[in-house]
Amino acid sequence: MEFQRLVESRRMTRNFQPRPIPPEVLDRVLANARRAPSAGFSQGWSFLVLEGAAETSRYWDAVLPPEARAGFAWPGLLSAPVIIVALADPQAYLERYAEPDKRRSASADGSWPTPYWHVDTAFASLLILLTAADAGLGALFFSVADFNAVRATFAVPERYHPVGAIALGYPIPGHRSSSLRRGPRPASAVIHRGGW
Repeated sequence: MEFQRLVESRRMTRNFQPRPIPPEVLDRVLANARRAPSAGFSQGWSFLVLEGAAETSRYWDAVLPPEARAGFAWPGLLSAPVIIVALADPQAYLERYAEPDKRRSASADGSWPTPYWHVDTAFASLLILLTAADAGLGALFFSVADFNAVRATFAVPERYHPVGAIALGYPIPGHRSSSLRRGPRPASAVIHRGGW
């Protein structure tokens, strides 16, 4: 897909068909995530990939137990055949910035005015969203409601912190978020050329 059209057509999907994603498509999504930029080329991201109902149902049981699902606004989200939990690894950055070529930087002492492990993992997540759209998939980036439960269920090491989760799959057409009625903010509200 042409890039500008891809950017303009990408949407968050909340209702999925349970149809599996072909392995080569999922592999491309994950390969592109690894091409995201990162501070010092630290690459401090990891992805917990849950594929198929047996794995994704364990995720949903951890964060949204069956007894809590009656009032869930987006039940079609639970049909997504893939969930990718995007995890940031601060230790990867601290180790990278302790190396000789980075020791003189302001971040070498461990003080980071911006935690780039979160920023870089978000970059990688955006590449997942764009690659999914390019492959004809729907995707939704959402928060991890109970990371302690996810950590325990999937044995995620303590050093990793969730940035979010991404549901992937084939969308059910016609289901759009009511948030879209708000429309985009005007350019004048978000773009400040030459000063505020």
